[in-house]
Amino acid sequence: MRKLLGRRGHFLLILGIGKTCWGVSFLVDPPSTAGLQLLTRWGPAFSIAHWAWLWIAAGLITTFSAFLRVGRDRFGFVAAMVPPAVWATAYLVAVISGDYSRGAWVAVWYLTSHVGVIMWAAKVPEHSVPKTPRARRAEGG
Repeated sequence: MRKLLGRRGHFLLILGIGKTCWGVSFLVDPPSTAGLQLLTRWGPAFSIAHWAWLWIAAGLITTFSAFLRVGRDRFGFVAAMVPPAVWATAYLVAVISGDYSRGAWVAVWYLTSHVGVIMWAAKVPEHSVPKTPRARRAEGG
């Protein structure tokens, strides 16, 4: 499995499963929508349960991208960034509008520990570990 996925693939697989589960959790037991008014204000068609499908779709794309060659896996990284970027935007709008002051901290959390980490991982080459230096020959021998 290690050779099939590589380091980037393992990261995408873990991330994809996590995002899919996170989305399913919104369907099974919808959380409070405090700070997410930007996403839910347009009525029942935009309930948190409907937004769950964004996480699920992104998670499935990310998961399936884990099995693609490096370069073709970029869609998994892009898909993985979409839901946390949308959530961060919603929380920032809630802070600016005065609806949810805690949203600034949540937005920064999404932007750093989700979007930032995904952007970093997308730039990590599959084989970036430096080779170990060979032992030097003894001089004069």
